[in-house]
Amino acid sequence: MSREPLDQSRKLVTELPGPKARELRERLETYVPKAVSPSTPAFVSRAEGGIVEDVDGNRLIDLGAGIAVTTVGASHPKVVKAVQEQVEDFTHTCFMVTPYESYIQLAKRLDELVPISSHTRTVLLNSGAEAVENAVKVARAYTGKQAVAAFDNAYHGRTTLTMGLTAKNMPYKESFGPFASELYRVPGSYPYRDGLSGEEAAARTIESLESQIGANNLAAVIMEPIQGEGGFIVPAEGFLAKVVEWCKANDVLFIADEVQTGFVRTGTWFASEAEGIEPDLIALAKGIAGGMPLSAVTGRAEVMDAVHAGGLGGTYGGNPVAVAAGIASLEAMEEEGMAAKATRIGEIITEHFTQLQKDDARIGDIRGRGAMMAVEMVDPATKEPLPKLVNNVAVEARKQGVITLTAGTYGNVLRFLPPVIIGEDLLKEGLSVITDILTDMK
Repeated sequence: MSREPLDQSRKLVTELPGPKARELRERLETYVPKAVSPSTPAFVSRAEGGIVEDVDGNRLIDLGAGIAVTTVGASHPKVVKAVQEQVEDFTHTCFMVTPYESYIQLAKRLDELVPISSHTRTVLLNSGAEAVENAVKVARAYTGKQAVAAFDNAYHGRTTLTMGLTAKNMPYKESFGPFASELYRVPGSYPYRDGLSGEEAAARTIESLESQIGANNLAAVIMEPIQGEGGFIVPAEGFLAKVVEWCKANDVLFIADEVQTGFVRTGTWFASEAEGIEPDLIALAKGIAGGMPLSAVTGRAEVMDAVHAGGLGGTYGGNPVAVAAGIASLEAMEEEGMAAKATRIGEIITEHFTQLQKDDARIGDIRGRGAMMAVEMVDPATKEPLPKLVNNVAVEARKQGVITLTAGTYGNVLRFLPPVIIGEDLLKEGLSVITDILTDMK
């Protein structure tokens, strides 16, 4: 049965949370661990385009996209149709037991899309952290080395291995150690705070790699081309190219963690393209499947084939329903020119906050690319982070019907990750709400 389209407008019919949401919150607190702590007071009942509707009938502007997942929207018609058709055929067989064509079809499509010039192979998995873990496994198998280097301000996941790669302690690592061994951290590039050129920052990174780890011990260097949870940090121009050049000269694999940046989010299919780099392995997830749980590791064929038969996989990896959603999502991105739409979103957000910055010196930095933008809030006199302000802005925005997220190693970054199909007027309204809140909190 077809449903009426969800009206693409913000509307508050109750305070947030409303009565039904308050009842659900009580049940959540009874049956769900305190460690799982949703930030938005509303409980969703429907979502479409750039709007989330809650159980009380309130409509909220979505500037988070489920943390960069619903790039094509939360219920894109093409994705919905593909999922429905696949469910009618079969929901699961386990690809390692009884394979199916769609898995191969998606692997082929990724081979065509990723910025790796040679032939690639792909393993499909469930989550971003799982993709990162498997990329590390592949790198160690191929090189015969164990050490892996990650960067300051990195975020790579919440599993035991990926927590070791993640930089931020709270809430991700506190009390959960010990972590996996042979994981190292080196300084990266944070232009707003370190003031270094790409070449200078790369020289510092390479010195650390050579002196603290040694190329002979190093299987891989892993980095997000734009660091996500760390604060949407765009490295200085040329930084990544220099690091990748060093990796290739020293038989070290470069893993691009494009879990958040991938699939038109930054205005190109992958952020590595804009950085002019060619990774050996790419970890993929989030925007790949329109909200269904799916991830992938795509890499050079000879690298991926270094792992013995049965060494990669998992019961649910490449589930046929998720794969169907993935194929449909990629088709929608291409057919509807969503990379260009992401670029336009970046232009709107940059222009909006650049104008605001003229009157609000607390806006220290405006950065990002495409539909992955951020504003770093600081004390104008000292550049000290303002995490309390950012948290208060986000909380008030959610109460006023705008879902927005925070980020940053210091917790002082407002980040914007709307579905790329959001209407421009809706996007601008959401930004205006945040502007008004910032003004009120001066």
